[in-house]
Amino acid sequence: MVKSPTKPLTLEEFLKLPETKPSSEYINGQIIEKPMPQGKHSKLQGKLVTGINEVVESRKIALAFPELRCTFGGRSIVPDVAVFAWERIPLDEGGDVANVFKAHPDWTIEILSPDQSQTKVTGNILHCLKHGSRLGWLIDPGDRSVLVYPPKQQPELLQESQEILPVPDLVSGFQLTVGQLFGWLKL
Repeated sequence: MVKSPTKPLTLEEFLKLPETKPSSEYINGQIIEKPMPQGKHSKLQGKLVTGINEVVESRKIALAFPELRCTFGGRSIVPDVAVFAWERIPLDEGGDVANVFKAHPDWTIEILSPDQSQTKVTGNILHCLKHGSRLGWLIDPGDRSVLVYPPKQQPELLQESQEILPVPDLVSGFQLTVGQLFGWLKL
């Protein structure tokens, strides 16, 4: 849902607003509310964050974050999963993970919700790639497919159960097939 303020807000003004639930994003001068995650979305998001971090966190290679606000290139977006290379994770003065990330993720993952615009989500993935992300995934639980967006290449649609999903080099130890991904939806 697009919220139209009485006068257009700048990115800086948007960032001063209180956070909302679900999150709002700032795209092309507009505030766009993300849909509230539902069951399939939440299950896939949780499993992806846990699975990626099991492979990369202890080795200090990268870190996957759920619903992390990333502000860069004139937008402020909240990917469903944002993966950052270890050396790119911003730290505060105490050496802890910073609260504010003014950078693109190295890998952006979006999970399509039933009432969500595929064009808007694709636009966010393309924005990430334009600003340096190494890979983007658009997961559609409805038709059990994944659109993979490598930088400066044609996207690839993966739907067959045995197909291995490509991952960026920084998480090369993480391997997942389309069937395994959607198998997480079973109890």
